[in-house]
Amino acid sequence: MSTAAQKPTADARSQTSRPDPAQGPAHDLPKFVELVEGARTCMFTTVDEDGSLVSRPMAVQAVDPDGTVWFFCFSDAPKIAQIESNAEVNLSFGQDDTWVSASGTAVLVEDVAKKRELWNPFAKAWFQCEPEDEIVSLIRVDTTSGEYWDSPGKAIALFGVLKALTVGGEPIDGDNAKLDLAE
Repeated sequence: MSTAAQKPTADARSQTSRPDPAQGPAHDLPKFVELVEGARTCMFTTVDEDGSLVSRPMAVQAVDPDGTVWFFCFSDAPKIAQIESNAEVNLSFGQDDTWVSASGTAVLVEDVAKKRELWNPFAKAWFQCEPEDEIVSLIRVDTTSGEYWDSPGKAIALFGVLKALTVGGEPIDGDNAKLDLAE
């Protein structure tokens, strides 16, 4: 049997599906910010009172260099009670050929100056008020860990699969790594 047709050993298979380890906040925070700073939306997951996970799309207002992600929401939204009950959340970003998942702690922030700083025409159109209005809540998510996959794109990935099938080797799968975002 040729090398290209041999099945990988269990050890080899387990190695190919594992992400690279986190390298620490000094490396991982800038990578996280680079990967998500242009994202307009993400899936924001909270824990409901019965323990079930609840995900919904949320508009990203800003991503700070320290990995903090900011959101506006209506003050009477169910996510407010969920955050007050269990502040652990997950954010999932997907754009182009990159996917990022980040876990962290959500905090409700009462800071009118910060609301004004983050306010923009989209927020004004969505909320139909000014940032000082009591119907607007500000959520800060302090990210602590995550994982990303930066895919090489469909054409390159397909080429990599075809190459692996015809001459052997591993497909081209891009970068996949864990992120340590806690400073």
